[in-house]
Amino acid sequence: MFTRTELEVKSLRGLRDLCLIQYGIQAIGNPADKASYINALLTFPVIACKQVSENKGLKTPMLSQVQALEATLEAMGTPTPEQSALLKMTMEGRKLEYPARYSQEKLFGLYRVKWHIDTALEILRML
Repeated sequence: MFTRTELEVKSLRGLRDLCLIQYGIQAIGNPADKASYINALLTFPVIACKQVSENKGLKTPMLSQVQALEATLEAMGTPTPEQSALLKMTMEGRKLEYPARYSQEKLFGLYRVKWHIDTALEILRML
């Protein structure tokens, strides 16, 4: 991440901005001391990794929750050939006239939801 030398050459304001604005972390100790910000910037990656191993904060869903996503994906079905053609047309930026556009937008929204759930499940399977 950062080296101590790389951080020591920064100003107090630069370190404060890096901590608070860029990464959203607090100084460790006195906020008027550069070392407090340097220590925070050097240690936060280690702390974050330890929290992952302790199942703190963001964590992997339980198997039953993943299975619920799989069931949702299955329940959504697959587009018909006509729906697939309309989806392709939609992705080309072509829009139907109202009131058919409402159905077109609904279909495209469902497609996007299905795609995102499928992508999420692929990522979860890699964990």
